[in-house]
Amino acid sequence: MDGTVLIADDDRTIRTVLTQALTRAGCRVHATGSLAQLSKWVEEGRGDLVITDVMMPDGNGIDRIPAIREARPDLPVIVISAQNTIVTAIRATEAEAFEYLPKPFDLPDLMNKAGRALSRRPRKSDPAPDAVAAPRDSADPAMPLIGHAPAMQALFRMVARVLNADLPVLIAGEPGVGKSTIARSFHELSDRRDLGLAVLTSADASEQAISAAAEKARGGTIVIENPAGFDAAAQARLIGLIEALESGPNRASAPRIVATAGPDPQADVAAGRLRSDLYYRLAGVMVAVPPLRARIDDILPLARHLLARAASQGLPERDLADDAAALLRAHPFPGNVRELENMMRRLALTAGGPVITGAELREVLSQQGVSRAPAMIPGSTAPGETAGPAASARPGIGASLSESVEAHLQRYFDLHGEGLPPPGLYERILHEVERPLLQVSLDATGGNQLRCADLLGINRNTLRKKLTELNIEVTRRRKLM
Repeated sequence: MDGTVLIADDDRTIRTVLTQALTRAGCRVHATGSLAQLSKWVEEGRGDLVITDVMMPDGNGIDRIPAIREARPDLPVIVISAQNTIVTAIRATEAEAFEYLPKPFDLPDLMNKAGRALSRRPRKSDPAPDAVAAPRDSADPAMPLIGHAPAMQALFRMVARVLNADLPVLIAGEPGVGKSTIARSFHELSDRRDLGLAVLTSADASEQAISAAAEKARGGTIVIENPAGFDAAAQARLIGLIEALESGPNRASAPRIVATAGPDPQADVAAGRLRSDLYYRLAGVMVAVPPLRARIDDILPLARHLLARAASQGLPERDLADDAAALLRAHPFPGNVRELENMMRRLALTAGGPVITGAELREVLSQQGVSRAPAMIPGSTAPGETAGPAASARPGIGASLSESVEAHLQRYFDLHGEGLPPPGLYERILHEVERPLLQVSLDATGGNQLRCADLLGINRNTLRKKLTELNIEVTRRRKLM
């Protein structure tokens, strides 16, 4: 790898790590914690690649990209950000960033992308942006579109790529994952946002309602909620609507069609619930929304985001105790993000103090009838529990650790019925085992990393590396040295 890289990040540790890695790879590096200094270097003609954070003390890294492209059209920019939202991904794409990576990023992945950016030939045809897009500082408040998990980042990139395309979009996923919110984001974050938005559901799919929706959404967007739930006559009317929009005299002002569906719309076609000719008219672009159980690392950030939003709406301010956080991560969330949102609002109202305890969360889970306790020592009971039917479902006294793990894995497979869990199970399970092992060991050693590393039989540098990789939250008791 050859070239000069300009790094702008207010985190000294990230600047140091990137500088060392890029220098070892053969690059020359200039690093700063200031966007003003970065702009000065760019204007002086320095650098073959820029790597910049978004939120900086003196501005927003994405907002600087148009000026960088105007001054140096061939200078690629890689954006890194801890703001793992759909809006960040869309804004980075609109600003024509070479790549966008969420924090904490995978260093080999970033190095690979930096290598590609440095090796590409200058493209003189790269257009300078005609105008700076209006800032979009937040997504639809109905349900937070945030997530660091690879599945969500892939979704954000897909939405950003097709946001302003004229193709119809079909958004598939389980109930409660946020399909309707994403459908609306295709309108509210796109160039059509100042035009009409209409929503069609099976409850009102008469010919008059469909005609009214087409008129209301002229030039804007029509969202069709679960067309497989429409009766045959209504599906035929939808086909007629789409054909009229595509070939009618007003096709220049035709609204975009965005539809939502269950996790497997082709199964709806096979079962006769969804007409195949309607499916193919809707599925210009397929967007799959992952269930919450496939993005476990997003659960706690989402929960805290929802608690903060509840507080902004007048409910008491709350946070999560460590045992409550562990329970949330272990819960299967059959209702996905909607279930999590309802749970956090309820706890914001009913918790006895500013910190939600594991016992309070366990009570809410038990009332919902879908409680799932985290893995425990075989034969033990959770605090506040007595042995009973729920306890008997766990491995009994004398069961080995292997038997306990097998029982929990079998339950995880059973949750998916006749289907299989999402791909990547091996790494996901190892990740799930490693995190609590480190957390419990740190607690047992009072947060002393030297003693913890000795207990685990690994060196201290390895422990620190794993704490960073697993994004284990730093507290006063558990502090990175």
